[in-house]
Order: sequence, then C-alpha cells, then structure tokens
Amino acid sequence: MSGVLVTGAAGFIGSHLVRRLGPGTHAVSRRPMESAHGEVWHRADLRDAETVARLFAEVRPEVVYHLAGEVNGARDVSVVGPTMEGVLAGTVNVLTSAVTTGCRVVLAGSSEEPRPGNGHNAPPSPYAMAKTAATGYAELYHRLWDLPYTIVRPTMVYGPAQRDTAKIVPYVTLALLRGDKPRLTSGAKLVDWVYVDDVVEAFVLAGRSERAVGKAFDVGTGTRVSVREAVELLYRIAGEESAPPFGTVADRPLDVPQTAELGPALELIGWRPRTGLEEGLRRTVEWYGSRR
Repeated sequence: MSGVLVTGAAGFIGSHLVRRLGPGTHAVSRRPMESAHGEVWHRADLRDAETVARLFAEVRPEVVYHLAGEVNGARDVSVVGPTMEGVLAGTVNVLTSAVTTGCRVVLAGSSEEPRPGNGHNAPPSPYAMAKTAATGYAELYHRLWDLPYTIVRPTMVYGPAQRDTAKIVPYVTLALLRGDKPRLTSGAKLVDWVYVDDVVEAFVLAGRSERAVGKAFDVGTGTRVSVREAVELLYRIAGEESAPPFGTVADRPLDVPQTAELGPALELIGWRPRTGLEEGLRRTVEWYGSRR
C-alpha cells in the first residue's frame, strides 16, 4: 500500500487537501502538473475505466479522496452529458477499482443532493443529479461488495486559490482589486458559506474515522448568509465605498437555500467549523491582493 490518493487534486479543494496531507500523497489530474508540496502526480482521465484500473494497480492506495468531476451548476441541457460522464462515470470507475484494490473511498458529495438540510428537495441541476446518482452507486457498492465509503457534502466553499474565478467570492474580489464593477444578481440567495481549510480538515478526519464508514454528512456552518451580505462584506474588507450593483444579472432558477446539519459531522468525525465568514473573506482578499 502507498497511502493516499487524491483525485481532482488540481482543483480548488483538492489542491488544498494535497498540501494538507503532505509529501508522498499521490495526486491525480487530467493535465500535467509539477509537485509543489512533495506530492506525486499522476495524469489520468477518470472517465476511462482501464486508465483508472491501471492507476489503482500502480498506486495501491489505502484511502482515496475522490474530488474529481465536471463541476458546473448551470441549468442548461448541454451540461447533462459532461456532468454525467465527468461526475457519475468517473465515480463508478473509482468505486470499481477501489473494490478490486481493497481500499477506502471518501467522496465529495453535493449539498444540493436531496438531504434533511434542504428538505429532501429534488436535485436542481444536472450536476446535482449526477452527484445524487453517484451517492446511490456508492451505497450500492457498500451493500453488494462491502466497499468502505464516506460522503462529505460541503456547502458553499470559498477561500484562497479558487481557480474558478467565475465563482462569486473570487469574481467580486478580483473585480474590486482591479477597480472594476462586478455584474451581480439580486443577491437574495441564502448560502451556507464554509472556509476551504475547514472543509479540508473534514475530509482528512473522514478518511480516518471508522464511525464514518457507510455514512454521508454535511460540512458547513449551519447558518445562512445572503449573497448580498457576503458581497457587501467583501466591499468593506476591500475598502470600496461605492454600493454593489445588485440586479445587473438575472437570478438563477431553482436555487434552493442549502444549510448544513452539523450534528452528524460532529458525532462521526468530531468536526465543527472554525473560521467565521468575515475572517475567511479577509484571508481570501489578502491572498488575491498579495498575488496581483
């Protein structure tokens, strides 16, 4: 066995997780990467079953953190195919190779899956639907082949080094640092914001906890703060005195407020959020500002 394998390791949460796990961690990406923290990189497309099988046979991991997938919350029919392949097919290939290799899998779920925290609302997007199906397959593999899995469902993750700068926090932050005006929705959406370092700690604990095997749980703060309030806080932190131009972009349809239920995470892995929204946003603005 060679320890730990992280898929989606070049992504936002994945890159923070690789740094947290330290040297010797096996990291997977579809594009060539250079080691920054002593990790060992593997280039692989998880949509291809044979490629995944070869990867697992080479690494022989004890724990796999599966964070890879086509992350796209759009409500467009063109997103259905890519998310089904990138999220669902990739997950099934990972689960299959995990059974063959005999390792444990920690999956990144979605807070938009039907769960108690959102009243078991139906998935509002193709991405959420693919994540819901992936959870179903993990449960199936557990029942049929005794695969030890855990599903961590983060709410709205934010923080330094978020590569998708179309997401609201880096988008607004970078606009303010450039002196531009961001284009914003009404900001009415209620969000459970959770800082990336806290999320990474939850993944690490989930991979070590026997009590978490066969379980799915939320990772968030348990509180809702509107996008409007978060953007206004970013404006204050950045020292911008003008008012945010809310309402210049239409709100996204079928958005349902997502709030984490904190009890299971505390009970199963002893986790609770540590970073408040203002402190997390301040760290984020400082990070982007230092790299301009």
